[in-house]
Amino acid sequence: MTNSFNNKVVTRFAPSPTGFMHVGNLRTALYAYLIARANNGKFILRIEDTDQERFVEGATQLIYKTLKEAGIDYDEGPDKGGENAPYVQSQRKHIYKKYAELLVEKGGAYYCFCTKQRLEELKNDEGAFEYDRHCRNLTKQEIQEKLSRGEPYVIRQKMPLQGETSFDDMVFGHVSVKNQELQDIILLKSDGLPTYNFAHVVDDYLMGVTHVVRGSEYISSSPKHVLLYDAFGWERPKYVHLPLLMGKNPDGSFSKLSKRHGAVSFQDLTQEGYLPQAIVNYIAFLGWKSKQTTQEFFTLDELKTLFKIEEINKSPSVFDYEKLNWFNKAYISNLPFEEFKQAAQQYLPPQLKGKNQDKILRLIQPRLEKLGDIKAVTSIFVENAAFNADLFENKKNKTTALQAKVMLPKVVKALEGQTDFSNDALFASLSALAEQEGVKVGALMWIVRIAITFTAATPGGATEILEILGKDESLNRLKQTIKNL
Repeated sequence: MTNSFNNKVVTRFAPSPTGFMHVGNLRTALYAYLIARANNGKFILRIEDTDQERFVEGATQLIYKTLKEAGIDYDEGPDKGGENAPYVQSQRKHIYKKYAELLVEKGGAYYCFCTKQRLEELKNDEGAFEYDRHCRNLTKQEIQEKLSRGEPYVIRQKMPLQGETSFDDMVFGHVSVKNQELQDIILLKSDGLPTYNFAHVVDDYLMGVTHVVRGSEYISSSPKHVLLYDAFGWERPKYVHLPLLMGKNPDGSFSKLSKRHGAVSFQDLTQEGYLPQAIVNYIAFLGWKSKQTTQEFFTLDELKTLFKIEEINKSPSVFDYEKLNWFNKAYISNLPFEEFKQAAQQYLPPQLKGKNQDKILRLIQPRLEKLGDIKAVTSIFVENAAFNADLFENKKNKTTALQAKVMLPKVVKALEGQTDFSNDALFASLSALAEQEGVKVGALMWIVRIAITFTAATPGGATEILEILGKDESLNRLKQTIKNL
């Protein structure tokens, strides 16, 4: 049986429903999607759920939701259907059994009746296991007798014992392994479900996948997979293995990206207030960089036209939260205000959902790195922080607590007579007071801002904060600070 690929590029994303989607998996989905779209090809979603022990209820729906939020649309999938349905591996059990038995007939696999007890005895002192091919040369009669008695079995791949197996990866180049290093792995388990090594090969062939896009951790397994294609007489697909994703450790070293490095799932990141489009834009650069432009901000449509396999790096990529924050801040700043306002609602303290909400949001929008910072950034509008006279000390403005003690009563007197409490009017009034008292405007603004917030870094200047707080609250805070001084 052969299947010659037509000229159409077909890629797939085949996640396991085991929980939240790791950013590494999302990058795989993105790259597979972009390869298909850049070549006017087809992109398929397939759910690989044969490892039932790791299955998490609701995880499949989470995969649909994540891809939708990321803007990655697929042409065929479990919830869309298509000519290759079903797209959930546990629903394709009969297909794998058929092809496993066909492979046995072709001499590329064999029945193994070894018991669990016997296999346990093959482990060494360290618990490592290597199958001794005990059932590899059973006669047809012996096999038939065992099958007729109903003895449980698995089907194992019959690896060549001599020579080498090679394949060419589009990122990592030529890969070769000595066949004597390959074990006769299980293809079909005793419960009739396939292993990953077998199921994805059969599915990729039947679904016409031309480019297998996945993480570089699968390179060592790929010789087993190409041997399956060869044993069936099928044309091999092209392999595109992606570089490792690394995280930075506290000591400055790097290791494979994991939870100890922070939020590493798409859901965790969005819950912290990263925008989906910023996440997607950033992870596009974790292993790829266009040689056609130095541009860093791309829409998905722009990425579709630019993305090229030959521009994927094989060196590990470091997931840098500071760089992600930089991307996210730019995306937040460029959101139309009404979109930002809607996105900000779940993070905004309930006390601020009143008449000054728009003013607060307009003030903080260009300053936010992520939406999850809104509560902390806006806390100054909810209540004044604890009194701290040391904050009045500022070398740049040459201010002191003693100077604050002198100037703040004069500020209160000026503001009590203020009828227009807008930012511009307040700035004009305080500037005039500074000139009258012979102090720098910046120094007076520092004193006022500290007095009404007791926060060194705020999302706006003194008069912007005064306007939002309003006359009564501003005067109350200033008078309380005077008492504390």
